[in-house]
Amino acid sequence: MGFKSIFEPANWSGIPFHFWSAAIFILGSMVGSFLNVCIYRMPLGLSVVHPPSHCPNCKYSIPWYLNMPLVTWLALKGRCKNCDVPISIRYFLVELLTGVMFFEVWISFGRQSPLVALVYCLFMAGLIAATFIDFEHFIIPDEITIGGMVVGFILSVLVPRLHCPPDAISLKDSIVRSLLGMGVGAGLVYAILRAGKMMFGRQKVALPADTLIVFGESAVTLPDQVVPYDELFYRKSDVIVLSARTVEVVDRCYWNVEVRLSPEQLRIGEEELNPEDIKHMEAVSTEIVLPREAMGFGDVKFMGAIGAFLGWQATIFSLMLSSMIGAAVGVALIVMRKQQWSSRLPYGPYIALAAVVWLFKGPAIWATFFAPR
Repeated sequence: MGFKSIFEPANWSGIPFHFWSAAIFILGSMVGSFLNVCIYRMPLGLSVVHPPSHCPNCKYSIPWYLNMPLVTWLALKGRCKNCDVPISIRYFLVELLTGVMFFEVWISFGRQSPLVALVYCLFMAGLIAATFIDFEHFIIPDEITIGGMVVGFILSVLVPRLHCPPDAISLKDSIVRSLLGMGVGAGLVYAILRAGKMMFGRQKVALPADTLIVFGESAVTLPDQVVPYDELFYRKSDVIVLSARTVEVVDRCYWNVEVRLSPEQLRIGEEELNPEDIKHMEAVSTEIVLPREAMGFGDVKFMGAIGAFLGWQATIFSLMLSSMIGAAVGVALIVMRKQQWSSRLPYGPYIALAAVVWLFKGPAIWATFFAPR
């Protein structure tokens, strides 16, 4: 029996369909447990494999019988067995959400093709990890975005049905549609990003009095977020500006000066420095102007990964729907008088939500509006 024939629906029908539904939910919750590791470790540059799962507070290595998805968090009432420090409910929610989404994918696609359903489960896991990391750190790691493009293309080769209907499966068409999805998805978002840079490329961020701003080698750290320079500097003319009460570098201090940092120059008052020579700088200020807009380059790669799995139509749909979701959230925040929160909400989760809508309902919606009549 070949690999693909294992996943033929007839070979799964000997066992009741909803036995597999329950198994997929359990698998999803287990994958969710691993996603929690990824969500915590990836932004910190840590291995997701070693060391094994442990408490971030007391470093207690969690044995297998205390690492049961969903059950353990409930049994321990959301606390570490060893040090009794609270464990974020995010761990439970990610496991539950992943289990539920795997279940929904199986219900929707499992009868037609178990293999396609499992591929979509993998895709869903990437969306969930990207969403929670982006919410917490305002980044989507390359392991998810670039890795997603590579895996999406490889799976499009191995499982042409991802892009082709059952009665017209074509390896060539699947490859073309995956590559086109990557190109259209990443290209559209990149074009919007660059246009946004030209029109709305400066964001003034008000800060509490005497706020410490830390400029590291790869990112600037604000009180509520860490912003990579890769998401700030796209052109040589992009510049970070602030009026600082104090500025400290390794060997000197400044008082009441303007700081201007671009990719090629650091200007502190009247002194010009090479940014590559300054590995660490701290400034105290009440305001900073960033060359930044709603989307970052991570969103470009993220949309490319979505296109690799779902095709070019999905990227256009996801871009349109995510903008509508973002606008709705913005209006809601204005009504709630919380518009300052809008600058703290990343765009990646909107894209992920739109991709989920496409997965379950998008092709039917697309056919309704764009199919030839």
